[in-house]
Parts: sequence; structure tokens; C-alpha cells
Amino acid sequence: MENLVNPQFYSGKRVFITGHTGFKGSWLSLWLTHSGAEVTGYAQPPEQTPDSLFSLTGLAHKVTSIYGDVRHYASLHRAIEGAKPDIIFHMAAQSLVLPSYSAPVDTYSTNIMGTVHLLEAVRQVGGVKAVVNVTTDKCYENTETAAAFREGDPLGGYDPYSSSKAAAEIVSAAYRRSFLVKEHIHMATVRAGNVIGGGDFSMHRLIPDIIRAAKSRTPINLRNPASIRPWQHVLDVLRGYLMLGQLLFEQGKTYAEAYNFGPDESNITVSEIAKALLSSMQNPPVITQLQEDTVHEAKNLNLDNSKAKAKLGWHSRLDTHQAIQLTAAWYNHYLNHPQTIAEFTQEQLVSYMTGKIA
Repeated sequence: MENLVNPQFYSGKRVFITGHTGFKGSWLSLWLTHSGAEVTGYAQPPEQTPDSLFSLTGLAHKVTSIYGDVRHYASLHRAIEGAKPDIIFHMAAQSLVLPSYSAPVDTYSTNIMGTVHLLEAVRQVGGVKAVVNVTTDKCYENTETAAAFREGDPLGGYDPYSSSKAAAEIVSAAYRRSFLVKEHIHMATVRAGNVIGGGDFSMHRLIPDIIRAAKSRTPINLRNPASIRPWQHVLDVLRGYLMLGQLLFEQGKTYAEAYNFGPDESNITVSEIAKALLSSMQNPPVITQLQEDTVHEAKNLNLDNSKAKAKLGWHSRLDTHQAIQLTAAWYNHYLNHPQTIAEFTQEQLVSYMTGKIA
């Protein structure tokens, strides 16, 4: 099976993205608009800061943006009804572990009821053929073994974020069986690892924290340096989402299941990924302290991607070294030539899409 996204498939398709102003949502919007799709995004208004991929790349002029909250059913329903999408990518979420401890109600209401509202609006509006519902690799019940999680493993989650995404998976499976399959709406859930790449400025994430330290010329403290994660480049992950969206649209319920999108190679620690990035930066900050968090986060997390390989024909085209190099190149350009970062971002995207980066 062809491992690149069909460049013609998304041309002319109406695509609806929740959370389109976020890190992954912005890269996905860029990819789809470059492919000729008619993109409508639904998200809360972006923070008033120039440091967001959505702002830096001028996406406000390339997509139709509707600002709203997935917790508000009526406004989400109106947005989907007006956009008349063929395909939906549901990315809107409270997507961080640490804030879920300080704001558990917001986390649960966004991640669980936001998913309920999305799926209910889809079935009520009608006309949608495919839904790619983005959850997380942290949705599994993690017993801290070295074994890689497979799609049939028990769901769970110690913290509010992880458990909210496990619940979103259960909600999605129930909606699929109870409603969507009967109405010929084909929905899959996708569980990706720790995604890296240029343009992520989120708080409480390793690489954005390093970039902020570099920009402000301050030292960087690493959280949980010995923790192991399945690191992978954002474009590898999005390629999987887009391939799956096409297969759901064209071949339906055969592909309406859960899929892991994880790296092919062995995972590495927080400390190792940080040092690899720092060695690729032109003016790296100094690591002054290694510290463990005072709240619980999983220490070991591995994904088995064999199902995505066998059923979708997907695999990681970039190894960890390439992912880090591509990420470092973006941030080096951003820190030294911010006025041309939009063009540089487009160049990275096109090079990846056409197979020149692999």
C-alpha cells in the first residue's frame, strides 16, 4: 500500500477540524489547505501571542475559523451544520497531564463531553462520512512495565487527563456501535505518542520549555529526566491520520477501529531527547537541574504500532534522530529568522509530503 498521502484525495473535500489553532491542528490545516481541501476549523480563540504556529503561518487567512467551545453543544452543532463536512478530525482537548491536576473538571468536561457533543452533532447533522477522533497513548492502564501497549489492552489512567481520554475512547466505541455504524458514519480513534516538531509552544512540554529558555537566555530544568516516551515527528503522525481519513471515507467500517501511531524504533528518555535537541541548536540553554515531578506521571510508555503497519500501510518515515533534526531546524530558523518562518514551515511540509525528507 502506498505510504504517502494521496495528493489528489483531499482536493475539494470539505474538512472540519476541532482544535485547528493548536500545534497538531495547525500543521494539519496547513497540509490540508496545501492539498486543496476546504477547511473549517472550530476552536477557542487563540491566545493573543505571536508565538503560535497558527499565527506565524497566517492560517487565519487560509481556513474558515469558527471560535467556540466543544463543551457548548449548540454552537458546535451549528458550526458542523454550516460547514457540511465530508470528513472531521476531532483534536480539541485539554491535552496536558499537569494542568489536569489543577483543573480536573475542565479536563473531564472538555475531553469527555466535548467528544460526546462532537459525535452527537455528527449523527444529528448527517452527511459526514468519516471521523478521525484523536485521543492519546496515555489512555491505557499503565502498570509501568516495558511491554508496548496494543489496541486491545485495558484502558485506564492514573491522572485526570489520561483517564478522561480513556473515557473518550469508551464513549467513542459506544457511539460507533449504537449509532454511527447504522448511519454509515465511519469513525476511528487514534492514539499517538509524544509528538514533536516545529511550532509547538505549549506549556509543560519538554521542547517548548527548552525553546523558551533559549529565547530568554535562562537555564532549563528538566522534569522526569528518566521517563521513557514514544517520541515521533508531528508530520509522521498526521500522515497516519490523513491516510486513515481517506480509508474511512472510501472503504468505510473496515477501518472504523482504534489505532496506535508510535515510532518504529526503541523509545528514549526525556534526558536523552533533550540532550539530542540541545546539541542541534545554535544557541542552546544550559541544563542546570534534573528533577522529578511532585505529581504522578507515567515513567514508561511504549506503543505497539503493528496494527497501523499491517492494516493501513503506515510506518514512521522519520527515526528519532531525523525527527529531532527537523524539529531543531525549525526552531533555529524561528529564533534567528522569524520574519521568514512561514515560508520555512511550508518548505518543511512540502519536502515531507513529496518524500524528500525521509
